[in-house]
Amino acid sequence: MIRINLLKPERKEFKEAPIAPVPEFKEKKRQPWAALLLVVALAAVAVLFFYQRSTLAREQELLRVAKEEKKSLQDVVIKLEELEKQRNLFQRKIRVITQLQSRQENAVIIMDELSKHLPNWVWLTDLTFIADGVRIKGRAVSNNLIADYIYNLEKSTYFTDVSLISSTQRRLRNNQYLEFSLTANFRNPASTLDSEGPTEGEEQ
Repeated sequence: MIRINLLKPERKEFKEAPIAPVPEFKEKKRQPWAALLLVVALAAVAVLFFYQRSTLAREQELLRVAKEEKKSLQDVVIKLEELEKQRNLFQRKIRVITQLQSRQENAVIIMDELSKHLPNWVWLTDLTFIADGVRIKGRAVSNNLIADYIYNLEKSTYFTDVSLISSTQRRLRNNQYLEFSLTANFRNPASTLDSEGPTEGEEQ
């Protein structure tokens, strides 16, 4: 059997659920002093950077100038040293020339006396004028010949205080010889008589 419900259907009322509130995002406002502080900090960093950069450039320039001055001063020092060496060399040459001029008259006598009393197998290699005489260097075959040469010079009226300074044996290839050095004071009898003046009984 079929039943038909003729009653009005019940209407169910549906209440709308309240809408959930959407969270509001409030924009935080930046404080003006914070932005100003950031700008000031950046400006300070920039100023410090450029200051250090300029300081570094200035220091590098000063260093370059100092190096150039040092180099120029070194060149000046080298030139002064060279001039000093040349001056000393000129002074030595002038001193030697002066000595030779003052002893020009005696130089001939000295050379003649030294060669005249020279024994055989004795050779002179160097002659130097010193304060009161000469320094003689030479070669000889034996010590006896050196002693003979000293004896001959002492017999001369022009030399006194003849002294042997050194005598060293040398070898040249297969030959042996003695290299000697001696000194002798020189006196010129004629100059001594002139300085003493006329003796008694001689006419003035």
